[in-house]
Amino acid sequence: MRASDRALLADLNVFVTIVRRQSMRQAAIELGVTTSALSHRLRKLETELGVKLLNRTSRSLKPTEAGALLASQLEVGLQAIDDALGTLSRHRDHPTGRLRLNALRDAASLILRPIMPRYFERFPDMHIDLGIDDHLVDIVEEGFDAGIRYGDRVPQDMIGVALTGPQNWVVIGSPELIARTGRPKRPQDLLDLPCIEMRVGDNSRYQWELGNGSALVRIDVRGPLCSNATDQAIEAALQGLGFAYCLESRVRNEVATGRLELVMPNWASEGPPFTIYYPSRRQVPPGLHELIDLIREDQGLTRLATRSGK
Repeated sequence: MRASDRALLADLNVFVTIVRRQSMRQAAIELGVTTSALSHRLRKLETELGVKLLNRTSRSLKPTEAGALLASQLEVGLQAIDDALGTLSRHRDHPTGRLRLNALRDAASLILRPIMPRYFERFPDMHIDLGIDDHLVDIVEEGFDAGIRYGDRVPQDMIGVALTGPQNWVVIGSPELIARTGRPKRPQDLLDLPCIEMRVGDNSRYQWELGNGSALVRIDVRGPLCSNATDQAIEAALQGLGFAYCLESRVRNEVATGRLELVMPNWASEGPPFTIYYPSRRQVPPGLHELIDLIREDQGLTRLATRSGK
């Protein structure tokens, strides 16, 4: 490929990124360049093609009719290139580089921590920069290569891969608390009992979801403590401060040893799987496919299978 052809292909990728992000600033962050450099390359591309591709004002950015047609056709070709490069990268014996991840606290504890020793044993030249955050962040704007959230929280414009099966949510309580207050038999009983309230990523209080399908009910519990950290909620439950709501996998050891008990197990609720996601129009960074495969292997799932984000 001639140098001029490579430059044109790079500029076309810039154009498609701008259209997809609908923002010069967001496109510049994704591509790792300045907005002024992006504007210069877009003007150069329009001059070279002899067609105006974008209509820009101080408040909006929209492709022209010709630009929209070009972008839609380029999407297919650029995706094919990304897929081919991704396939090629999986044939490398030793991925090398830095992988920046942003993950939920529960995901870091349940699915990342167990596989880290094996990951670095297999891929000693990889470095993982892990940010733990229960807020939903824009991974592109914040400079992360990938994020891990529940499947129903994956942004629409991302590629998402389920890392686990559906997650089971349960109510737990200490034997001491149950002896003191009695054991609830139905969700409405929790309204009269002390519970550890939950605050989620957008800082709102979370109503506990119990049951599945048409039997699902949401309970707005009250209690002495409200927390946005699962560790703190579990610790409060262990101290007998109230009933708590969490992933069953987080308290498997405590339940096995009798320090906590599952309450109303027939009202457990099935939630979406942990899902890793990354931008849909960029070469997959080194080590990401290998990390996904190792987690899915540990969870008893098949190897990598991508899907569009929910």
